[in-house]
Amino acid sequence: MKITLKDGSSKEYQQPMSVHEIAADISEGLARMACAGEVNGEVVDLRTVVDSDCELNILTFNDEKGKAAYRHTASHVLAEAVKRLYPEAKLAIGPSIDTGFYYDFESQPFSREDLDKIEAEMKKVIKEGAKIEKFTLPKEEAIAFMQEKGEPYKVELIQDLPEGEIISFYSQGEFTDLCAGPHLMSTKGIKAFKLISSSGAYWRGSEKNKMLTRIYGTAFAKKQELDEYLVYLEEIKKRDHNKLGREMELFTTVDVIGQGLPLMLPKGTKMIQTLQRWIEDEEERRGYMRTKTPLMAKSDLYKISGHWDHYKDGMFVLGDEEKDSEVFALRPMTCPFQYYVYKASQKSYRDLPCRYGETSTLFRNEESGEMHGLTRVRQFTISEGHLIVTPEQVVEEFVGCVDLAKYCIETLGLQDDVTYRLSKWDPENKEKYVGSEETWESAQGIIRDVLNDMGVPFTEAEGEAAFYGPKLDIQTKNVYGKEDTMVTIQLDFAIAEKFDMYFVDKDGEKKRPYIIHRTSMGCYERTLATLIEKYAGLFPTWLCPEQVRVLPISEKYHGYANKVADELKANGVLCTVDERAEKIGYKIRETRLDRVPYMLVVGQKEEEDGVVSVRSRFNGDEGQKPLADFTNEICKEIRTKEIKEIKVQEEK
Repeated sequence: MKITLKDGSSKEYQQPMSVHEIAADISEGLARMACAGEVNGEVVDLRTVVDSDCELNILTFNDEKGKAAYRHTASHVLAEAVKRLYPEAKLAIGPSIDTGFYYDFESQPFSREDLDKIEAEMKKVIKEGAKIEKFTLPKEEAIAFMQEKGEPYKVELIQDLPEGEIISFYSQGEFTDLCAGPHLMSTKGIKAFKLISSSGAYWRGSEKNKMLTRIYGTAFAKKQELDEYLVYLEEIKKRDHNKLGREMELFTTVDVIGQGLPLMLPKGTKMIQTLQRWIEDEEERRGYMRTKTPLMAKSDLYKISGHWDHYKDGMFVLGDEEKDSEVFALRPMTCPFQYYVYKASQKSYRDLPCRYGETSTLFRNEESGEMHGLTRVRQFTISEGHLIVTPEQVVEEFVGCVDLAKYCIETLGLQDDVTYRLSKWDPENKEKYVGSEETWESAQGIIRDVLNDMGVPFTEAEGEAAFYGPKLDIQTKNVYGKEDTMVTIQLDFAIAEKFDMYFVDKDGEKKRPYIIHRTSMGCYERTLATLIEKYAGLFPTWLCPEQVRVLPISEKYHGYANKVADELKANGVLCTVDERAEKIGYKIRETRLDRVPYMLVVGQKEEEDGVVSVRSRFNGDEGQKPLADFTNEICKEIRTKEIKEIKVQEEK
């Protein structure tokens, strides 16, 4: 058989060989580094026997798929260590993830001391270097095997597999786990690892199920890489919006109010107000008309749109369908409301495109295990909009929506932190969607062509579309690597018929419009979270809730300090005066800690000359300037939304 390798070279063998044996034949060094194989594009275990011509790639830790196999093996080492120390713990699942791995257990909560103890046991498992072996069982035997071991979660997973399925297991010494693989050849292959944290996690992600204990860890092929990653983790903890946003008094949460219902404090509210006014003005400049619609509606509305059938579990329902004549629900989206704004008067082709924009407060019944800070909440506000267009206008208007989203992202300085995804339907599960295959392929083709023509790099993902049409999702990641959608632009070809929406065309005939659902900047709360983490709280001046702080060096100069502040406020600058009876050095340090971009120190000389002594996070001590000059400079910076380079190290 002929084996074609990644570099184009080939090897020939007279008998079947495992992937690991082929790696060893190429070089012993490669065999030691091998984590998995890729045969004709399919990831396989190192133990997989190759018996025919194929293309083979030996995957190491430097390959993402090899890294996943390496870290998945580390999760099995974790599971074995936990079972040794806590024999009553029940095994759930333990996959690799982008940042490492985790394993879920039905067990007691684990403290940091417990994790240190488990780490020590993992080192023993690795040092023993047990060979990792794979075996398979028919489904019924696999169920009996795990029942005998007292592992109910594994039994449930096996029971959910199709009848006749052959189930694979991996053993390492006395420990055996249900697993599809792939894995390293022995536990000794794990060179460097660390258990990061422990938290609760619902079985299968549903709050209806039992709360399990999840242990997060990470693993690397070299200790130096692990050490660098741990330093990185300490740095990103300082940027975690959930921690930093509270320290900066931007938002808080209260148990008696409820999970996923954050309170925006004055500083955070000011930032969201700044964002909202900017977005609304920009949308109006681009031809959007503002609407204001109710926060709830009867279930009848959602039944017409299809949300009642497809999305009811994610809604807050007010009333009981079996008892009440009218059942209401808090709105999870604004689209059906804006359809009736459109239908309030007859439209002709001359009225289209019709662009509606609304700053919409929405409600979604998120599971408690999914909520985090401001990124996933139960009440949130978005820059929502719907464009009703003729079929001929679809491409131009979709381009306009993408252009608006890109403008918002670039103005916020997030262009290097987002990715673009064409979210398509799943043709294998057509019952989940409305419309024909031809219509879906056409709509997806329109979005694909728009992105290609605009030179926007993107990936494609099946099964991520809404039930009524494909969409462009602009994705961002938090500091821990979890991905969320920031902006969505959806193409809807079906809903107009459901709501009997039409326009009168040039020929006098009634025609169905297309609808584009879109956000310009997305959810205000999630955007604020992204900005906190992006800038570690050191926001561009135009976004800061406090842009200037005036620091009089003594009580004698309070009058001049307030005169300076009044002049700045009159020009729209967010300014305060620190009148505390503290030394000027202390006031300067406090201002830095509060992340105020500019401080103006004023005393006798400044008052006599009508100047201010400027200190900034950008250039440090900038010396004295006429107040008028400083005012003009900062007003220009705010007006142009400039993102200046920070040159002065802020105190933390």
